[in-house]
Amino acid sequence: MQPMTSHERFSRMFEHREADRIPIIDQPWAATIERWQREGMPRDIDYVAFFDLDRVAGIGCDNSPRFETRTLEETDDYRVYTTPWGATLKNWKHAASTPEFIDFTIKDSRTWRQAKTRMRPTRDRVRWSHLQEQYPAWRRDGCWIEANLWFGFDVTHSWIVGTERFLYALIEDPEWCRDMFAHELETHLALFDMIWEAGYTFDSVRWPDDMGYKGTQFFSVDMYRDLLQPYHQRAIEWAHAKGIKAHLHSCGDVNPFVPEFVGMGLDALNPLEVKAGMDPVHLKQTFGRDLVLHGGINAVLWDHPEQIKAEMERVLPVLKQGGGYIFSSDHSVPSSVSLEDFRHIIEWAKALGSY
Repeated sequence: MQPMTSHERFSRMFEHREADRIPIIDQPWAATIERWQREGMPRDIDYVAFFDLDRVAGIGCDNSPRFETRTLEETDDYRVYTTPWGATLKNWKHAASTPEFIDFTIKDSRTWRQAKTRMRPTRDRVRWSHLQEQYPAWRRDGCWIEANLWFGFDVTHSWIVGTERFLYALIEDPEWCRDMFAHELETHLALFDMIWEAGYTFDSVRWPDDMGYKGTQFFSVDMYRDLLQPYHQRAIEWAHAKGIKAHLHSCGDVNPFVPEFVGMGLDALNPLEVKAGMDPVHLKQTFGRDLVLHGGINAVLWDHPEQIKAEMERVLPVLKQGGGYIFSSDHSVPSSVSLEDFRHIIEWAKALGSY
């Protein structure tokens, strides 16, 4: 089979059809990129081009309250700063880690109402000059183009309100939670409507909403159906009305939610986190006719060449059957993975993932 563009490969996977090979993508931590550069990857080349991964372009826009962003403290090792969502974060510069969340501006329904008034879908929230410059090349080069939504439980508890506070709110003030989910989403959809109507169409929408951790979930299926699922359904229906796909990233053990995802028409699920309890082979055998699976390659093994090769040889022949699979780790590529480790993994993925 002749080599395909990334757009052609992704299109085939979403149609549950075979291609020349499975799409191969991943997201290394910044510290991982630094390591690879120390080990010989040129600093002036993107890792996607260096390893010849599939090309995925992302379109974003700003649905935040636009609180003031400031650097409060900075050293050679870390930076403490505020975000447009009013959170105060400490981020390590050279370590593969999520930020430490120190404080939040939005802490209850009253402070949310104040923030909400600042969230209006105005044209200056879109980087029009970036789209004008980059979009023609994305289409010319056969990229798969994603619009990145920002709404839901994960981003609200972690980046906007605080985890413990928001978990209590799910029980004690569910209307506040629903209002946040709804306004975050509707503001973003209105902005993406502007982008679409300006001629910058895209192939899918994707959003992060981690709902599990190791071996369990943050809330029950009943609570999911009551509080969050209507907004996931809204995003999916909005995408399908435009003839494009809906792609959910949800870390942790989300096994009980998968039938719900399939029932509401979700097209793709990522990252299929093995160490948390997700079994990509079982998911393929159970839901593979309806759901594109993305990920499921255990990141814990990526710095153990023989183990990760054996794992890939075990799972990839199953996952690629009939299309419907996108290769990546089940999280992000950690900084323990060397340049040569990653090079070999991509070589194996291309060989094992060919049709």
